Amino acid sequence: MRILHTADWHIGKLVNGFSMLDDQRYMLGQLLTLIKEEKPDALIVAGDIYDRSVPPADAVELLDEFFTTVALDLNVPLLVISGNHDSPERLNFASKLLKSRGLHIVGANKNEPIIKVPLNDEHGPLNVYLVPFADPQHVRYYYDDLSIRTYDDAMSKLVSEIRKGDFSKEERNILVTHGFITAMNQEVEESESERPLSIGGTDHIDVNHFDDFDYVALGHLHGPQKVKHDHVRYSGSLLKYSFSEVNQNKSVTMVKFDVDGYKGYELIPLQPKRDLRIIEGRLQDLIKREFYSQTNCEDYLQVVLTDRGELIDPIHTLRSVYPNVMQLIRNNTIENLDSRTKATGEFKNKTKLELFSEFYENLTGKAIDKKQNDLLIDVITKAEKEYNV
Repeated sequence: MRILHTADWHIGKLVNGFSMLDDQRYMLGQLLTLIKEEKPDALIVAGDIYDRSVPPADAVELLDEFFTTVALDLNVPLLVISGNHDSPERLNFASKLLKSRGLHIVGANKNEPIIKVPLNDEHGPLNVYLVPFADPQHVRYYYDDLSIRTYDDAMSKLVSEIRKGDFSKEERNILVTHGFITAMNQEVEESESERPLSIGGTDHIDVNHFDDFDYVALGHLHGPQKVKHDHVRYSGSLLKYSFSEVNQNKSVTMVKFDVDGYKGYELIPLQPKRDLRIIEGRLQDLIKREFYSQTNCEDYLQVVLTDRGELIDPIHTLRSVYPNVMQLIRNNTIENLDSRTKATGEFKNKTKLELFSEFYENLTGKAIDKKQNDLLIDVITKAEKEYNV
C-alpha cells in the first residue's frame, strides 16, 4: 500500500501583499497529475488547508474542485485534518455526508477528538487515526481533565485514549496530526511563515508519544523533514511562503507499507509556476539582460541592492524587468548609526574637512577619494564665505 502525505497548503494566502491563489492552483494541478499517474491508495492532508479561518470564496472553490476530482472522479480516499490556521467548524461542514464518498475530514475536535479510518489491502487493515490540531483547552474540556495545560499534555491524553480503544500493535497504524513535534537534541527547521502556536515553548510535543505508530504524518512546519525517526515526518508546505524558505525544495511524501508496516518513503518534488528567490547586486547590474536572461523574471523576489548613494525610484526600475518584486532591501543600511557617526579623538581641533572625511569613512567603510576630496573642499570654502562659519 502507498499513501501520499502532504500538508500546509494555506489556500488563499497573501505573501507580502501578493495573492498565491494562482500559484496554489498550479501546484494542486501538479498534485492531481501525480495522483493520476502514481495511483496512491489514499491522500493525507495534515492540516492548514486554508490560510485563515474565514477563507475567501475563490479559495473554497479551488479546494472543492480539487477534493471532488480526487474523491469522486479518481476514487482515491482523502484523509484531512484541520490545522491551527483553519476553522475546525467550517472545515467539518458536511463531513458525515462526505465520508460515504471517501472524503474523511476531521475539524472540530471538541465533538470527536479522534477519528479512526481503516484502509484495507491484501495484508489486512491499515488504520489511520486522524487527530486535528489539538488545542489544550478543547481537549481539557472534552475529557474533563484539568491536568491538561500544554500541547504536550493534550497529545499525551489523545494518544492514551487511542491505546485504550481497539488499538492493536499487531495491525498497521498511522497517526495524522498537526503541531510542533520535537525530539531531544534535535533542532527542527522552522520558517517565518509558520504562525506560533503559543509563547515560551509550551507548544512543543514530545515525539516519544508516537512510538507505537508505523508512520506519523505531520503538518505545521513548512520544511520537509523527519523528527528523530524516518517514519515521523513533516511533508512541508505546498509552496514557499516566506524568504526564510528560499533554500527549501518543496515536495510531497509517498509512504510505502507492506505486511509488516512501514517500508520507507520517497520525496516527490513539485515545481512552482513562480519560485520565491533572493537576488543581490547593483541596480544597473540586476536589470542587464545577461543577468536575468537565464532566469524566470516572473518569480517572486526579494531584491538586495548594494548601491551606495541615492537611487531614484528603484522599485519601479526593477519591476520593469521583474514584475513580482516583493521586497526591496538596501544592504548598506546604517547599523549602529550613533556609534559610527561620532567624531573620535580631539574632534574640537579637527578641521571640517577632517571631520567630514572621518564621518564618511565610518559610514561607508571607504576613504574619500581625490575627486570627492576636491569637491568637498570647494563646498566647505563656499559655505564658509557665504555663512561666515
